[in-house]
Amino acid sequence: MDTLNGIACFVRSAEAGSFAAAARVLGLTPAAVGKNIARLETELGVRLFQRTTRRLSLTEAGEAFRQDVQGSLDQLNHAMANARARTTGPAGELRAALPNAFGREYIVPMLETFLTSFPSIRADWRFDNRPVDLIADGFDVAIGGGFDLRPGVVARALAPAHRILVASQGFLDGGPAIATPADLAGRSGILIRSPQTGRVRDWVLSNRYGAEAAIELDRRVLFDDPDAACHAAALGMGIALVAVQSALPWIERGRVKRVLPDWWVEGGNLSLYYPAQTLLPQKTRVFIDHIVESFRAQDLAGRFNALHPAVL
Repeated sequence: MDTLNGIACFVRSAEAGSFAAAARVLGLTPAAVGKNIARLETELGVRLFQRTTRRLSLTEAGEAFRQDVQGSLDQLNHAMANARARTTGPAGELRAALPNAFGREYIVPMLETFLTSFPSIRADWRFDNRPVDLIADGFDVAIGGGFDLRPGVVARALAPAHRILVASQGFLDGGPAIATPADLAGRSGILIRSPQTGRVRDWVLSNRYGAEAAIELDRRVLFDDPDAACHAAALGMGIALVAVQSALPWIERGRVKRVLPDWWVEGGNLSLYYPAQTLLPQKTRVFIDHIVESFRAQDLAGRFNALHPAVL
């Protein structure tokens, strides 16, 4: 068991890049992680890490050992958890990463029935618009769009991630009519920075006939949160470009309306992200199934489509 603990500490430290980060994932202290790895190095007779005050890096022997044991350790942990689940049901802490407003508006309401169905699962959810490193940060699952699909991660599409233009009726009444994309030129825009780069991407509008057009809004307001952009649009500050799932609650409450309803931006997919493992923990598997079924029951894939009547 000491050897297994040492291997677990080694693998998580290699993934996370520090003993402290590995300790958070494992529920240990950094000192305990360091001691377990030191004992493992003594048992193996090799140094696995090069340690400095600022950096932790694998030695050549450490990298070779990591490649040999990482998959086996994950499989063993999942096999043990799933064996217990056969008698006790899915259990343990489910760590999920969710976008702020979207997670609160759509995913939190799905949590009650999930926890009722699986009382031995504990939810530990992080709300942040920035994509996470699923493996290094120790998350079981993430929901969002625009993630880099790194090795070892699977993406399961839930719905389109179309972006649309919205504004308040008061703002639209205060200027010339907007009938074509060319009419956007010079109008005040409320745009979203990329959480990865901090820059505003030059999105291109398209329509059902395959035509494309540039978005030439004046970059008057920049935000990193789509809910804030919708709020600003509702207050008449300009035209916001946001994902349908962000705009939909504001449209349904009558706070904003669609601008150029025949046009939208193709933004890929809203997806579930989870580790690419043959043997997923039961807690992760049942959560994925619950989210997929909830999306189906609520027709969220349809409602998040830019051509759905609710957002036209």
